[in-house]
This record gives sequence, C-alpha cells and structure tokens, in this order.
Amino acid sequence: MANHKSALKRHRQSLVRNSRNNMVRTRIKNVVKEVRTAVDSNDTELAATALRKATSVLDAAATKKVIHARAASRRISRLHAAVNKMA
Repeated sequence: MANHKSALKRHRQSLVRNSRNNMVRTRIKNVVKEVRTAVDSNDTELAATALRKATSVLDAAATKKVIHARAASRRISRLHAAVNKMA
C-alpha cells in the first residue's frame, strides 16, 4: 500500500475511476445484448431503437476513453451489419 500523501490520493482516484469505468462497461454489455436479442427475435423496430441507443453508449465510452475508439467503431459496425442483415 502507498505511504505518501500524493500516492494515497492517486489510489483513491483510481478506485473511483475504476468503479465508474466498470459501470460504463456494464452498460455497454447490456445495450449490445439488447440489440442482439432484438435481432435474434427478428424485431426490426426494437432492433433499430436499441441500435441507436447502443451507438450512443459506445461513442460516449470511446470519448471517455473507457474503451478504445476503434473498438467502439468496430462494435457499432458489427451491430449495424447484423441489423441491416435482418431487413
């Protein structure tokens, strides 16, 4: 464990940042799952709305550097491909 005052503060900050990033990652998993289940159930309207929400969440996570920008772009692209394949 850290001993210096600044190192203790950095540790506290990392814990806060870690919990915040975990929340964002969980949200990503949930919205992607929502799109995938809509595609599996062949519900075009639900898939389109879920895709819009997933795109927004993934872009926000990339902006906050929770996930890499290209990873977000790749996931969005694959979700779009899956939804477009339905139509």
